[in-house]
Amino acid sequence: MAHFGVVAPAFYSHFNALEALGGELVARGHRVTFLHRPDARQYVRDPRIGFHAIGADSHPPGSLAESLKRAANPGGPLGLRRVILDMAASTDMLCRELPRAIEALGIDAIVADQMEAAGGIVAEGLGIPFVSVACALPVNREPGIPLAVMPFGYEDSERARKIVEGSTMVYDWMMGPHGRSIAANAARFGLSQRNALHECLSPLAQVSQTVEGFDFPRRELPPHFHHVGPLRGPGVQGASGQTPMPDVAPGRPFVFASLGTLQGQRFGLFRRIARACRRLDVQLLIAHCGGLNGAQERALLKAGATWVCAFAPQQAALARADAVISHAGSNTVMDAIAARTPILALPIAFDQPGTASRVVHAGIGLKAAPQFASSGHMAKLLKRLLEEPGFDAGFDRLAASVAASGGAPRAADIIEAALGLHAGAREMASLG
Repeated sequence: MAHFGVVAPAFYSHFNALEALGGELVARGHRVTFLHRPDARQYVRDPRIGFHAIGADSHPPGSLAESLKRAANPGGPLGLRRVILDMAASTDMLCRELPRAIEALGIDAIVADQMEAAGGIVAEGLGIPFVSVACALPVNREPGIPLAVMPFGYEDSERARKIVEGSTMVYDWMMGPHGRSIAANAARFGLSQRNALHECLSPLAQVSQTVEGFDFPRRELPPHFHHVGPLRGPGVQGASGQTPMPDVAPGRPFVFASLGTLQGQRFGLFRRIARACRRLDVQLLIAHCGGLNGAQERALLKAGATWVCAFAPQQAALARADAVISHAGSNTVMDAIAARTPILALPIAFDQPGTASRVVHAGIGLKAAPQFASSGHMAKLLKRLLEEPGFDAGFDRLAASVAASGGAPRAADIIEAALGLHAGAREMASLG
């Protein structure tokens, strides 16, 4: 059996998905250890999975909170540059510290989140196998496909291809500090020239939390790329700190609203959501993921929310909800597809604009700009989601795909097959 090291950005949602995959690998007899700055230890909740702290000199305990605060609210161009510099500093730290940790722990292979280049760079530099996992939208590039961070949709035209090309050039320019970190660390390990995340992916296996029908039409994904759907473990429901599902009254629509773990402090946006739901006389459950205080919770109840809590059992809430209002995080969107719950996407940052555009493209929801959408506008969109039957066709196509995608068990099959481990023979056979 193998010892897997997991390298990912220090974000709860990424660790959560990879922990589900790690739990599946542990159940098959493997050993799994996450490696990151000391503060990231809080994200590993499965007692079967290890955590090894590195980089305390440059990323000491207590420093992650400030990084997350900047990521959640980058503000203007200077703030965004600070977030990009944080990304570059994290990649530098991991590339510097991982080799010693990998050797000391006897790690055999790396599970590398696509959003952290260090996993692929270090593994390739050390000559150990690695697989890439897209916990968010895949970073794989191809002509005509908008980057995950871009808010516009897909169009098969020369004009659209030029827009994609131009926006990609702007993105690469803005990401210059991170690109230079990738290039410098690749050179230090004696690797070929590379400057971006999509150039640090595994040649053995790449797995994605998405399903094929959700993304824009892809034609150039490598043969070792696999859509496996949501990576979920058995411990998702009933986690510590979760509020039980409320007693939803029959006969009135029920809406679930969540802006994820990084954006849950946006009281003003939640208040507009609550007022929109009051206009429609719907029952609203808000989960703010610990971002609000008691006074703000009470204010949201006065504004129109029926229930407000820090953490709700998301999959159960989505299964019961008639619609979900979300920041368009990948985890929430995939869970909503599985539950056939129409989505009002309010993308805020990262790959959320791209995910929201794909929600609209797939015909499973609508989107609005969170900074500009009034409660009246949100109410109009929500009314469409609750009353129009046209979204059923999108779910007819996608929900079955998610149900059949395989999730963490199939991802583990693919990883074992790619590394030649005997338990992966089933997946190797299915791949022909």
